[in-house]
Amino acid sequence: QVHLVESGGGLVQAGESLRLSCAASGSTWNINAIAWYRQAPGNQRELVATISSGGSTYVSDSVKDRFTISRDNAKNVVFLQMNSLKPEDTAVYYCNADEVGVPAGYGSWGQGTQVIVSS
Repeated sequence: QVHLVESGGGLVQAGESLRLSCAASGSTWNINAIAWYRQAPGNQRELVATISSGGSTYVSDSVKDRFTISRDNAKNVVFLQMNSLKPEDTAVYYCNADEVGVPAGYGSWGQGTQVIVSS
């Protein structure tokens, strides 16, 4: 089983940056990819970015000019660098593992980290 823990959220002003971390433990060899999602109050959960075990990345068009995803394989940590933050980036950010043999969306989830961007 994979266990995920997010960190790095907080309260920032518009235009500032944050780097979120997703630390994986447990059966990390079963991870195909790690995804970052976010969910704002009243909204559906939204895919933000993904990074595969092979290093391929995807970033949503809505944030691709401001957010980047990367990883530290040695430490089993995936990062989401968020620059030029906007109030509409306010949400709880979750990481999710795409695991071998587990249907998409049913892999492990972290507990989330809150990001609040004030105007």
